[in-house]
Amino acid sequence: MSRSEASAAPAHAGAPARPATATSLVRVHAMGRDLDIEYQWVGSAEPDATVMVFLHEGLGSVSMWRDFPQRLCEAAGCRGLVYSRPGYGRSTPRAADEVWNPDFMHRQALEVLPALLQALGVDPAVRAPWLFGHSDGGSIALLHAAHAGPGVAGAIVLAPHILVEDISVESIDKARVAYEQTDLRQRLARHHADPDSAFWGWNRIWLDPRFRDWSIEREIASIACPLLAVQGLDDDYGTLEQIRGIARRVPGTELLELPDCGHSPHRDQPQAVIDASVELLRRHGACR
Repeated sequence: MSRSEASAAPAHAGAPARPATATSLVRVHAMGRDLDIEYQWVGSAEPDATVMVFLHEGLGSVSMWRDFPQRLCEAAGCRGLVYSRPGYGRSTPRAADEVWNPDFMHRQALEVLPALLQALGVDPAVRAPWLFGHSDGGSIALLHAAHAGPGVAGAIVLAPHILVEDISVESIDKARVAYEQTDLRQRLARHHADPDSAFWGWNRIWLDPRFRDWSIEREIASIACPLLAVQGLDDDYGTLEQIRGIARRVPGTELLELPDCGHSPHRDQPQAVIDASVELLRRHGACR
């Protein structure tokens, strides 16, 4: 897939999905209703291993990560929790008439993620987990870290959004055209039980005029945990201001700016991301 095509749709959308038997469902109560959340444990089975929670991008799911969580967790000796947010993968789909509001990432960070951790027996008061988020998932990780205080041990975010840029809106609008005019819907159906739920929930709120003023720049200033922010120099969905803006607001933030890398550093430069992540975890006593 060419760089211009990648700006309209994730290049990995056509990759084979994991078998449905590789994941489980857990019932949580969040966002005012009961939700079934698809999840999967990977990596170490040791009960005292560091837990790393993986938060996917705006069109992602458990299967869209492919084998990256397993590779990272094996390298770090971590126990990985990979899940699909409501509306994605095999999790409860978005109703056809359900419209997400500009606070949709806040609700994921402050309602869904805490409910999921509780349901799966991950107690941040006993041992705080690390967060690993990509794109929208990176923003959700930042929001959760900003509000959870010592309940988050550290965070690694790839191509996160802290404000809405023109480049983001332009690429997301191209994705809308691709979804309507190409086989993108069929490719996403390999990763989502209801691809319309996943695509339109994400696409419509990002293109909603109300969302243009969305920003978490001030909110993230309260983050106190170790933080690594990664972005590709060829990212079609955001400029380096996204991660450099984090560094200006969160003292001690470590930046990794990768050449020959687009919006998905864990796919374009996986070993560089794994190496930097393991080094951060090791320095903070989170590696086995």
